[in-house]
Amino acid sequence: MAELLRVEGLRASYGEAVVIEGLDLALADGRSLAVLGRNGAGKTTLINALIGAVKSSGRVTLGGVDLSRLPSHRRARAGLGWCPQERNIFRSLTVEENLTAVALPGPWNLARVYAMFPRLEERRANMGGQLSGGEQQMLAIGRALMLNPKLLLLDEPTEGLAPAIVDELLAALKRLAAEGLSMIVVEQKAAKILRFADEAIILNRGAIVVRAASAALIADEGALHAHLTAAG
Repeated sequence: MAELLRVEGLRASYGEAVVIEGLDLALADGRSLAVLGRNGAGKTTLINALIGAVKSSGRVTLGGVDLSRLPSHRRARAGLGWCPQERNIFRSLTVEENLTAVALPGPWNLARVYAMFPRLEERRANMGGQLSGGEQQMLAIGRALMLNPKLLLLDEPTEGLAPAIVDELLAALKRLAAEGLSMIVVEQKAAKILRFADEAIILNRGAIVVRAASAALIADEGALHAHLTAAG
């Protein structure tokens, strides 16, 4: 399977505070990766560094194209789709305007996004600010898909949502993974995300301390408990 993403010597910081130092990572095309870790482990910083939303150095390549010096909008055009933790939808635009404002040519279009998230089609004329939290998250994912990305980055897509909405979103992500869309998903709900992610990494203090197939981690509850349970 061809390599899609390669990260070499990634260093990311906020001012003088270095969060990630010397991280290496590779992901094959068509694979999904769960990023796990305690709060403050560097999960969101990793996603922000890949998209160019935080000060970073090192080398990031996508499909052999070096993204390291590109601003966020050019990384998006090169094939990175991003759903930030804050969602960042356009609250004063309609659902349909949110989706079409960023659309790039490819198989993902309005009809396909609406088929994935029928709620969005029902609310297509509503302003983004009129949507519930779950609907806003669906819109954020739909908007990222309209970029027709090679790699979809999702940061805590189920945070703060009702259990029924969480299940609906995770089912959508499972379908995307089954269709072969490459994804990196930061998620606190390890048990649920590991059910469909091909593999996972666990971060601690900005470093990868575990990388394993999801099935192996599911079977090794001790490793998950040791690395994900908050320190006393």
